[in-house]
Amino acid sequence: MKIQDILILYDYNYWADARILAGGARVSAEQFAAPGTFPFGGLRGTQVHTLDAEQGWRMFFQGQSWAGIPELKETDLPTRELLQARWRDEEAAMRTYLAGLSDDDLNGHLYYTADNGEKRDRVLWHCLVHVVNHGTQHRSEAAALLTGFGCSPGDLDFTVFMNQYKPPG
Repeated sequence: MKIQDILILYDYNYWADARILAGGARVSAEQFAAPGTFPFGGLRGTQVHTLDAEQGWRMFFQGQSWAGIPELKETDLPTRELLQARWRDEEAAMRTYLAGLSDDDLNGHLYYTADNGEKRDRVLWHCLVHVVNHGTQHRSEAAALLTGFGCSPGDLDFTVFMNQYKPPG
């Protein structure tokens, strides 16, 4: 894996996130906060979980430890506006982190202990792809909720993104 490939995946990730956030801006405050049947609840819960996971992994990548990484909760982001602002901040932080990586860094190993006590050895680029893939899973849940509210985010497929993508520079 090359850093340019990771950067394209993260450009896709943020393009798709922006479509979900735009759809979320069109729902009522009640719809945004409503409970739901997905694993992390409704729209707000699903989006907060996705953002929390991305923030947590980035902070782990930077510090090589899970200790002290704060967990985002729905009560931390009670409004769409606060969620959107926090998402922009996290995107900027992740892009800054990614900009400092080289091709060689991507093959580095991360070691940690899972919640169940299992020791893990992961390659950085695998973890970076996991973050995007995890976002895809939960964006699909958010998209289903948004569609149910009459605010579909439209197609989120990678190929749709690539049809529009213009590489930087």
